Amino acid sequence: QVQLVESGGGSVQAGSSLTLTCTASGRTAGSYTMAWYRQAPGKEREFVAAVQGRRRNVTEYGDSVKGRFTISRDNTGMTAYLQMNSLEHEGTAIYYCNNHTSWGRGTQVTGSS
Repeated sequence: QVQLVESGGGSVQAGSSLTLTCTASGRTAGSYTMAWYRQAPGKEREFVAAVQGRRRNVTEYGDSVKGRFTISRDNTGMTAYLQMNSLEHEGTAIYYCNNHTSWGRGTQVTGSS
């Protein structure tokens, strides 16, 4: 069973940067795509970014974050990062890490909207 723990959330202002970290445990975690989603109050969960398991140079981004956010994965494949730059009117959302069928509990990013 894969377990995921997110960290790095906090308060941000427009134009600032923040890096989120997702740490996985479990034998199969390194094989699967790791992804970030976010959910603002009263809204549906939105895809943010993903990085593949074995081909860690293969990434995908949601339209709203392309060019501003960067997802990466360490050499062990067990930790994923989401570098968020030029945070503009992101508002408040909880950012969740996903690996196959596992989800973390999320980390909150509180920003001006």
